[in-house]
Amino acid sequence: MDKSVFIGFVLLFFLACQKEQQPPGLTEPEPLLALPPGFPTPNFPADNELTAARFALGKRLFYDVAMSRDSTVSCASCHAPGRAFSDSVAFSSGVGGLPGKRNAPTLANVAYQPYFTREGGVPTLEMQILVPIQEHNEFDLNIFLIAERLKTDSMYVRMSQEAYDRDPDFYIITRGIACFERTLVSGQSRFDAFFYQGKNDALTAAERRGKDLFFSEKTNCSSCHEGFNFTNYAFENNGLYENYPDPGRFRLTEDTADIARFKVPTLRNVGVTEPFMHDGSLPTLAAVVDHYNSGGKSHSHKSALVKPLGLTAQEKADLVAFLESLTDEKFISNPKFK
Repeated sequence: MDKSVFIGFVLLFFLACQKEQQPPGLTEPEPLLALPPGFPTPNFPADNELTAARFALGKRLFYDVAMSRDSTVSCASCHAPGRAFSDSVAFSSGVGGLPGKRNAPTLANVAYQPYFTREGGVPTLEMQILVPIQEHNEFDLNIFLIAERLKTDSMYVRMSQEAYDRDPDFYIITRGIACFERTLVSGQSRFDAFFYQGKNDALTAAERRGKDLFFSEKTNCSSCHEGFNFTNYAFENNGLYENYPDPGRFRLTEDTADIARFKVPTLRNVGVTEPFMHDGSLPTLAAVVDHYNSGGKSHSHKSALVKPLGLTAQEKADLVAFLESLTDEKFISNPKFK
């Protein structure tokens, strides 16, 4: 064999081996959208398909205080990654320290929501972006004024062109943030390891007992908190009060049958999203379980499923243990979202 041909063959073999071997300490980059086992692919609108440029733009906007009138508040101010993109207080503070009107919900798995806000009045995630922008107790600003701010930033001009082939405007603000939020998929909890990945030792004995109670006819928890996202997205009254200061879905429909009905929330990561309920009035999971165990307050619209349960102290502790097993530690600490 010709010497030069032999050397070339050796070099090709060496390079092929290099390509197959992962350098120590390096791992494959995580995809923009990582779907856990058992999760369907979320729908991305035809005019807002997921790309790396759109993800980067939306993430930058999500954390930018330029979105608010006095440049003090961003989306992340009320939706913190370490709390599964929820807040730690009953009512988050907006511009000037003004309190919001409802407890900030988690954004985990928001891509699967069929409608948005507690009364379900917003049909798309792109449209939902407008809600905090115009609310006086949140950003208190106009999206066209935000776009003017962004146009003075060469970085935003470049990123907007790369993502949507246009300069910063209302279109790229709503599309960019919605595109980023659709990637906030959470389904790697210990419950998921047990249920979807067949790891029988992923749950403790208490968590398993709590799981059995959760899915039993004794508690009926899973009648409303069903499916992979632990919600049926219906509008229910859970007997929190006899008289509600917040009219709930009635605010949208003006139908008296909707008074004090609120969208059933997901229970994903509920172990880190306290306080609970639409007004953040229950501080702990134990308080939530106590509420449902009591059967709730009397209200004409209260769900027939909310009734005294007669749980023992051990059963209540088991339910709390199960709910805490829904925490996705990888999701709440993922640097990709920060």
